Formats: sequence, C-alpha cells, structure tokens
Amino acid sequence: MKPIISLSPHVHGGDSVQKNMYGVCIALLPALLASLWFFGLGAAIVLVTSVISCVFFEWSITKFLLKRERTTITDGSAILTGLLLGFNLPSNLPIWIIIIGALAAIGIGKMTFGGLGCNPFNPALVGRVFLLISFPAQMTIWPVVNQRLAYVDAETAATPLSVMQRAIAEGDPGILSELPSLKEMLIGATGGSLGEVSAICLLLGCLFLLWKKIITWHIPVSILGTVALLACVMNVCSPVYANPLQVLMSGGLILGACYMATDYATSPMTHRGQLIYGVAIGVLTVVIRNWGSYPEGMSFAILIMNGFTPLINMYCKPKRFGEVTAK
Repeated sequence: MKPIISLSPHVHGGDSVQKNMYGVCIALLPALLASLWFFGLGAAIVLVTSVISCVFFEWSITKFLLKRERTTITDGSAILTGLLLGFNLPSNLPIWIIIIGALAAIGIGKMTFGGLGCNPFNPALVGRVFLLISFPAQMTIWPVVNQRLAYVDAETAATPLSVMQRAIAEGDPGILSELPSLKEMLIGATGGSLGEVSAICLLLGCLFLLWKKIITWHIPVSILGTVALLACVMNVCSPVYANPLQVLMSGGLILGACYMATDYATSPMTHRGQLIYGVAIGVLTVVIRNWGSYPEGMSFAILIMNGFTPLINMYCKPKRFGEVTAK
C-alpha cells in the first residue's frame, strides 16, 4: 500500500488486510471455475480440502500453541493460502497429502515466523515445495482434462512443460509438435496444476487486481517480460526451445507472477526493487525450467527471491520525506 503524506485532516482510504485478501480471492474465481470445469470432482476435493485445512491449522496454532485470544482466520489470509496451495496441486492428489501440505504452508511458512505480515516466504509455495520434495511421484503425475467425475483413478498424461524439457534433453525439436495448440493453452484444455491451466482466466483476474490497485504492474510485467525475452532469444538460437507464447502460457508462470510473487510481505516495497525482484525471478525460472531437474521452476524462483527481498529493500530505499538531495 502506497502511503500518502499530507496535512491534516486525514481521511481513511478504506484499505485493509481483509479487503485485499478477499480481493485476491475474487480475482481467482475465474481460474477456480475453469479448474472445476476441466477437472471436476478432483478439483473440488483438492480445493475444499486445502482451504479447510489451512483455516483449521491457522486457528489451532493461534489458539493452542501461540495462545492468542484473538484468531486471524477471518482476515482472509488463510483462505487465500488454501486457494493458492490448491491451485499448485494436481487434481488427483490424495487428501492426506493435501493436509500435510496445508500444515507445512501455515505451520512452517507462516505461523512459525509470527503470522501474517511476518513471514519471509510465500506460505502457499512453502507448502507446495515441501510436498514436491517429500512426495515427488504423487506431485508430478498430472490428470488429463475433461475427466469430471474421476479423482484418484484419473487418466494421466504429460504436461506442456515436461514436453518442452524432453525436447531440450533429447535435442529433438520435433517433440514440440506434441504441445497443445495456443488456443488450448489459452483456455485451459491442457494438463497441469489446478490453477495453471487457463491463461485467459488468470489474466482476467490479474486485470481485476490492477484495476482495484491491490497490486501494481511492476512485478508481473517484469517477470513475464523477462521470460518472454529469454524465450525469444533461445528460440532464435535453437529450434529445440519452444516459442515465447507457448512458454508464457505453460506451467505456473502467470499464476506465480500475478498472484504469488506479488505477496506484500515477501516482495520488495519500492517500484525499483520490484523490477529487480521480477527480473531475477524471470531469469531463475527460465534457468530451472530448461536445465533443472524439475520441469517447473517458478515456485523455486519466487522462494529464492523472497529470501533476497530484505537485501533489495536495503539497497532500494525511497528518499526520506523532506530530505534535500546533495548536488
């Protein structure tokens, strides 16, 4: 939130934690509906389990471990963490694994550091990476879309990111012909995590966040622009690399750039710092995607740069109010 310094009287702007948290939840509704349409029962089970588990763990940790009289489950942050965690999971993930992920997200990623606003790392991504490292087999099996009544027995297939990585590993550009069309990737008719399949729904939600001034353009544009530029250069240098549009609409790039990298507590405060932060996330994502062990690098890139946020804030300080700059 940008502070406005002026003479009295001061008028409250109406901004609040609850308003911003529920605003992001509203922005995620198009992607949520898309996930329910394409994955059906599995998406509903995963999202409901994730949200309820996150809310429960925040309430229980606040009440019984931290022994605070007032809980924070009504501010919307636990609900948002549950949604984002669910969006980063496959639609056939067993319930017990989802609950473990919610415990890691809230217990390790958030409440360990004191709760909302004190966490240095994005809680939903802490939960996702914890599950990815602990249960790699279950977390890298992706159901095919349009199996609306299937859950644990859903048919699985390769995702666009795994196809891209295989083409690079084998040095065969012909493998890229297995990628879905740009239209399918835009509307979401492709495999992947619940919240990464429909690029158009995610972008609609991002426009809502920009319109409501919940986020600014600096982080999403710097991440997406950096990835697009690097993807364009690599595609020109070698045909084994996919074209920039396919890269931008694959995996959790848009979800991470618009909804998780922009988290207030874990991102830089100044616009210059946000641009540095976004460019670094874009570079790390491209490096991990193309030459790392995991097809998706967005989660790791954001968490790494979350750790650098205090350093960025230290070197990208705004000018003090009333300070005279030396000539």
